[in-house]
Amino acid sequence: MTTSLTQPLKLLSCYMENSPPSIARKLIKESKLSRVFSRKIQSVDYAPLVQNLSQRTLPDVAYEIFIQSKSDNLLPNYRTLCALMLCFAENGFVNRARTIWDEMLNSSLEPDLIFISKLISAYVKVGSLDEVAKIIKDVEARYSKLLPSVYSLAVSCFGENGQFELMDGIIEELDIRGMPLDSATANAIVRHYSSFGTLDKMEHAYGRLRKFGIVIEDEEIRAVLLAYLKLRKFYRLREFLSDVGLCRRNLGNLLWNSVLLSYAADFKMKSLQREFIGMLDAGFSPDLTTFNIRALAFSRMALFWDLHLTLEHMRRLNIVPDLVTFGCVVDAYMDRRLARNLEFVYNRMNLDDSPAVLTDPLAFEVLGKGDFHLSSEAVLEFSPRTKWTYRKLIGVYLKKKLRTWHMQYQYFLFCVNCESLYL
Repeated sequence: MTTSLTQPLKLLSCYMENSPPSIARKLIKESKLSRVFSRKIQSVDYAPLVQNLSQRTLPDVAYEIFIQSKSDNLLPNYRTLCALMLCFAENGFVNRARTIWDEMLNSSLEPDLIFISKLISAYVKVGSLDEVAKIIKDVEARYSKLLPSVYSLAVSCFGENGQFELMDGIIEELDIRGMPLDSATANAIVRHYSSFGTLDKMEHAYGRLRKFGIVIEDEEIRAVLLAYLKLRKFYRLREFLSDVGLCRRNLGNLLWNSVLLSYAADFKMKSLQREFIGMLDAGFSPDLTTFNIRALAFSRMALFWDLHLTLEHMRRLNIVPDLVTFGCVVDAYMDRRLARNLEFVYNRMNLDDSPAVLTDPLAFEVLGKGDFHLSSEAVLEFSPRTKWTYRKLIGVYLKKKLRTWHMQYQYFLFCVNCESLYL
């Protein structure tokens, strides 16, 4: 069977590369596909062809192939039916996809979770949410053993697409049925609310997670921290970190750095120093992000002595500074017009290293990027092939700043001269 069908399918696929639907219909009628095994029902597989048609947004041609093959007693197998349903669902032909779904349910074929996940995702993207509800009801009626997994799939799919009311409805249904959430789904709910929902919803989801004794995972912790930092809810962030536990070793310094960041953002320097000492006492070794969070705060407040001590501490621990560290020093001195004193600091730093940003991006959510950092990123992006070093970047930046200061001074003299003319 496979051998006799291969040639017409290849022929059809070849012509489909550049053929309009009308030519495809003619090929279907003229090919051997419509005459092979006409007396006996046979199962055929042309899923790759359907997938190709779906990518080319030709669902009508796929539908004609489906009808023509059925009329010749060539019934598509499970793999082909799945491809057809996805083709129709992704292109908005919901009724056609539903018809094939009903046919599958009335046959001996049983849909698998991977296919159901793709089908639900396709329906959500085209806005056919009623079809998702139908899938859940059909699975409940016929394949109850798949129901918990399908609920989880629906929750994740609704959350990823921002359909929180529907996601809440599924969660309520789970509560009514007494079906607990699995760890992956519970964490996914927290992550979705962190990215697209409100803080109250996010905190409620985290409370549910704790209620079932589920441990919040790394990705979800980072999503929650990002949500708090974006809204500058530092007190609530510290409460969350206290509840999670700052001594979770598998997260590295993420939790401690977030506490330091919350104090640095409000420039609470005593609290920042107290938490830094607490971090050391707990047995954690500060990393580059830890030092750069402190350096950013010291730079903005022009605390030169503390900035120098931070650089000295980094040297003792053999932590190599990055572009953020250099930026803290440059900005601190340039903002106070102390460019001549920069040499004192840079004599103890390796100016010939290649520039790199190795700091956790969470630090920039509240402290932002300094002027030197932003300027250097623009230079590196504009001339990516040049072999840049920190020394070259600083030279370019100082020339730009001195030019700006000179222009400002000239403008000041011009204003003074103009004023003298009216006296």
